[in-house]
Amino acid sequence: MLRSGLIQLTGVAVISIVLAIALPHSFFEDWGWLSGPSAWVVCSLITATALRLPLGMTMVGAILAGLPSLLAVIVGLHWLGALLAIVLFALWCGRLEPRRDVPAPA
Repeated sequence: MLRSGLIQLTGVAVISIVLAIALPHSFFEDWGWLSGPSAWVVCSLITATALRLPLGMTMVGAILAGLPSLLAVIVGLHWLGALLAIVLFALWCGRLEPRRDVPAPA
């Protein structure tokens, strides 16, 4: 559970920093509704791969964990929502069994 939360947190932080440096603030005003969830899904795929979690169930958890984050964005608490989503995602991933038929990433 802790590892999945740390991997997701790191991924979200790195992507957020890179996008904030590379793109103007106006991009996020216009395209944040697409770039945020897309980055979240990419980070979730990285987490699933790194921990050999089943991709389908991990994506279900990512979507469910992201819903409270959406509510937080609506009320103006974007980063608090992101942290809540990471915690919920980590709890979800903690319930999943790693796939034994997939080799560990190098």
